[in-house]
Amino acid sequence: MDHLLRDSSPLELYAWLDDDAELPGWDILVGSPFADALCEDRLASVQNYFAEYHLEYFRQRLYQHFPSRLHAALLFATRVDAQTFRNKHPARVFGKVLTPARSKGTYVCSFHDASWLDYLRLPHSLSLAALDEIANHYWQGALVEEVGLTFLNERWREAPVIEALFQGTLEAVSVPPQSAWLPGFA
Repeated sequence: MDHLLRDSSPLELYAWLDDDAELPGWDILVGSPFADALCEDRLASVQNYFAEYHLEYFRQRLYQHFPSRLHAALLFATRVDAQTFRNKHPARVFGKVLTPARSKGTYVCSFHDASWLDYLRLPHSLSLAALDEIANHYWQGALVEEVGLTFLNERWREAPVIEALFQGTLEAVSVPPQSAWLPGFA
């Protein structure tokens, strides 16, 4: 699959949003690069900023045709990806509602495994060459599970979570209410 789209065909994506959030406010998504920066753990904040900085620096050098993580809406490619993210990071989606959206008009969208960011945020020291290799895998659209990563001398495996870096217009997708009696039926 080509992981960079420049198209106008409708594309459905997903985000975890506050229940009262409206589409113009989608710049404050759970997937926002600096959403973790609000935490009180300074080391985690520094690691998060550094991971985002290096990905953006690498993108500007070799992948300029891709949307910037800093200037795109960060969504999930599928409902399954959004739910996998919730299972991996329950605190980041606590109190949020899974919200589908559909593209409207022309857009640019690229798909990447967000598990690379989980790896970059681990408490370890990586050489500049290792950081470049990770950034290259991320922007090429490689899955973490395809690469033999280690952490603390152990094989590091993570389920992929495909995020969508989207630049364009989104509109809400109405979802019919579900019956509490028979899940999956309106």
